[in-house]
Amino acid sequence: MRRTTTSTALHPGASKTAPRKIAGSRLRWYLVIVILLAAITNYLDRANLSVANSTIAGEFGLSSLQMGLLLSAFLWPYALANLPAGYLVDKYGPKKLFSFAAGGWSLVTILCSLVNGFGVFYALRMLLGVTESPFFTSGIKVTNAWFAKEERGLPTSIFNTGSQIANAIAPPLLTILMLTLGWRGMFVVIGALGLLILACWLKLYRDPDAHELQEIKELPVDAATGMATPTRSWGSLFRERSTWGMVIGCFGIYFTVWVYLTWLPRYLEHDRHMSLMTTGWVAAIPFFVGIFGVLIGGWLSDRLIRNGMKAITARKIPIVGGAVIAACAVAPVPFITSTPLCILLLAVGYFAAQLPSGAIWTLATDVAPSGSVGSLGSIQNFGGFIGAALAPVVAGLILDITGNFTYVFLSGAVLLLVGAFSYGFILKEPIAEK
Repeated sequence: MRRTTTSTALHPGASKTAPRKIAGSRLRWYLVIVILLAAITNYLDRANLSVANSTIAGEFGLSSLQMGLLLSAFLWPYALANLPAGYLVDKYGPKKLFSFAAGGWSLVTILCSLVNGFGVFYALRMLLGVTESPFFTSGIKVTNAWFAKEERGLPTSIFNTGSQIANAIAPPLLTILMLTLGWRGMFVVIGALGLLILACWLKLYRDPDAHELQEIKELPVDAATGMATPTRSWGSLFRERSTWGMVIGCFGIYFTVWVYLTWLPRYLEHDRHMSLMTTGWVAAIPFFVGIFGVLIGGWLSDRLIRNGMKAITARKIPIVGGAVIAACAVAPVPFITSTPLCILLLAVGYFAAQLPSGAIWTLATDVAPSGSVGSLGSIQNFGGFIGAALAPVVAGLILDITGNFTYVFLSGAVLLLVGAFSYGFILKEPIAEK
C-alpha cells in the first residue's frame, strides 16, 4: 500500500512485539558488518597522513603551513561532494555508489604511495574527499531499505562506530605498518584492504525484493527495482525548515568532535605537559568510550520507538541530550587543575558528543520523503563537515590570538548548545511528500 506521508508512528502493536524476522534477515546483518569494516578502512585512509606527518614532511621538505594544507585538503572537497553524492545514491542506488566510493578511495590511497611532491599529493587528498563522499549516505540507504523504522538505529550506529574504532586503533596500527613497511607501504596496505572489502560488497549486496519490503515496512514500491520512488527533488529539500534544523544542528555537533580529532593531542602535550608516548595512550581514551556512545544512542532511540514514541522524538533524545551533556563536560575543562579530572571530563564529553552519531544518520530516514533519504542525509552531513572543516582553522586562530585553549573549549561548548537547540526546536516535523 502506498503511503502519502512519512509517518512517525509505529505499526499497530509494534511496541508490544519484538522486531520482525524477514527472509533476508541474515543477509542484512552481513551487509551491516561489511559497511562497518568499510567505515574502519575509510577512516584509516583519512588518518594515515596524520600518522606519517613528520616522516612525509621531512622527506619532501614541507613547511608546517604546507603540511597543514595537506592535512586539511580532504575536508572541504568531502563536505561539498556530499551534496551531489546524496542525490546520486538516491538515483542509482547504494550498490553502485558504495562500489564507486570503496574502489575510488582505495585506488587513490594506493596512488598516494607513488607521489614525490606536494602538488600531486594535495590533489590526491582532495580526490580522496570526493571519492569517500557517497559512503555513509549509501550506508543509511541500505539500513532504510533493509530495516523497519523501529530497528534502524542500532545497525546505523554499528557501522558508525567504525570511525571511532579507527580513531582509536589508527595510531598504533598505522605506526606499526609504517615502521615495518615505510609510509608508502602503509598506504598500499590500507588501499588493498579497501579493495578486498569492495570485493565482499559486490559479492553480497542486493536490494530487497518487493516481498521483503512488504515484510519490513510499507513503502511506495517501483515494480522494476523494488525500491522507493523519489517524490521530492533534491533542491526542494533546501526550502524546508526541517532540513535547516538538521544542517545547523549537525554543524554545531561536528565542530566540537573535530576539535577533539585535530587538537586533543596538542592540548594534552602542551597544556597538560604529557610526554609524547603518554599523550598517544591518553588521547585514545575518548575515542574508545565514543564507540559505546554511538551504540547506546542508536539502541536508545530504537527502544523508545518500540515503546510507542514518535520516531523523530526518539531520535532527538540522544541527539539533544548528548549535545547538552557534552557541552556541560567540555566547558569547564580549561579551568580544571586536576589532570585526571580533566581526562574524565574529556572522555565524558566525547562519549556524550557521540550519542547523537548513529541517531543523526538514522534521523534522515525518519524525516526524508520517500526515495530522498540519501539526499537529505548527505545535505545534513554537508552541514556537519563544514563545521568539521572550520574546527581546526578556528581553533588554530584562537590559539594564535590567546595562546591557550580556554576559548577553544568554550566555543565548542557553545556550538554544541546551538546544535542541541537546532535539532530540538527548529526540526519539528517530517518533510512531506509532494
